[in-house]
Amino acid sequence: MLDADGYIFAFPENLAAISGVMKAFFDRAYYPCLGRIEGRPYALLICAGSDGANAVRQAERIATGWRLRKIANSQIILTAAQTPEAILAPKTIAEPELAQARELGTAMAEGLAQGIF
Repeated sequence: MLDADGYIFAFPENLAAISGVMKAFFDRAYYPCLGRIEGRPYALLICAGSDGANAVRQAERIATGWRLRKIANSQIILTAAQTPEAILAPKTIAEPELAQARELGTAMAEGLAQGIF
């Protein structure tokens, strides 16, 4: 985190919250990075079964605490997985959503390279 110029946080939403692994990352990184990464750009990519809004809220609060600068609207990719079988099944993200994610990555890279962020 300290060596990066910007961040794209990508993770699934589980039970209307940031996934456990991503939450553990934020828990471990929060205080060591506090006051040391202010102003850096960030964006969110979240994969959710039906909503994703609460995970966005949680991640944005963490980013606000770090004083990061949001550079794009959060992208929520909905899988519509609502049954136990669908939730546990491997997911395939459709090309339009993959294209949006690539565009976000490209925009972040170009903005950093040009000194915009």
